Amino acid sequence: MSKKRRPWPPAPEPLLRPAMDNHTHLPIGEWEIPRAEGVKLSLEEQLLRAQEVGIDRIITVGCEIPHLDPTLQIARDYADREGFPRVRAALALHPNEAPLHAGMLDVGPDGWDHEQKEHHIPLDEALHEVEKRLDDPVVAAVGETGIDLFRTAQTGLKAAKDSFAAHLRMGFARDLPVQIHDRDAHQECLDVLYDVGADRADSPIVFHCFSGGPDLAEHLAKNGWYASFGGSLTFAANEELREAFRALPKELILVETDAPYLTPVPHRGQPNASYMTPLTIRFMAELWGVGEEEALEQLESNSNAVYGTWK
Repeated sequence: MSKKRRPWPPAPEPLLRPAMDNHTHLPIGEWEIPRAEGVKLSLEEQLLRAQEVGIDRIITVGCEIPHLDPTLQIARDYADREGFPRVRAALALHPNEAPLHAGMLDVGPDGWDHEQKEHHIPLDEALHEVEKRLDDPVVAAVGETGIDLFRTAQTGLKAAKDSFAAHLRMGFARDLPVQIHDRDAHQECLDVLYDVGADRADSPIVFHCFSGGPDLAEHLAKNGWYASFGGSLTFAANEELREAFRALPKELILVETDAPYLTPVPHRGQPNASYMTPLTIRFMAELWGVGEEEALEQLESNSNAVYGTWK
């Protein structure tokens, strides 16, 4: 029997000024709407709650072939709809998808038994499916791409690296930001970034859901790459993550939810959505030793530097 999930958390107090959730996974279709204790929170309800607490911009991520067009459609539907946050899309092949497109099915270090599905066409064809959609005006970023050695076996590493490099070049060609998924693969991600010249490119690089320590933060600071933090920053055990946060220049920090995962304290273990972003922002302000408004001003400036203003 599956473990019962705790209920949807209450909405936090509204922010003093608007903010952006630069990486989330809005539900695609009825089948993907999350529920907690039998209560569904529809796409529209999630967006309404986000708007009510001051989240006025959202980037939703599609990183499997079947999710690319539905993600674009959500962004088109809510690009500028009055009363809702403005939504844009990020598109890519997830690092755990790339090896499957290359036929690599070995069980990962976490014990995940990978399954090749109908949409796992050859990797070069899958990359083309991503690239041909990137010129849509609602696309704000390439992502999430990168390397994941928690779930992907070493046999899939080459495919993950090849896919990552290809996505970086797609972003560079369009001056689009690239959102990186880096899980247990800090050095491998850095190797690819330096190999393709990301340290010399104009496209912003964003380590989504940053999971490194001060050593990785040094590379980001040196190259002007961004670290995006979610609810994991608030988890008691993640002191090294907070050390990295403090070590990074303020102008290189972004905020996200990565919903429906990583709900911030005090609601860890409950389902997540963009309306929970204020909790992470207020935690950031405490780490910086500044007031909420100053933190929001900094985050807005950083978000605009990466993604533009969408106005």
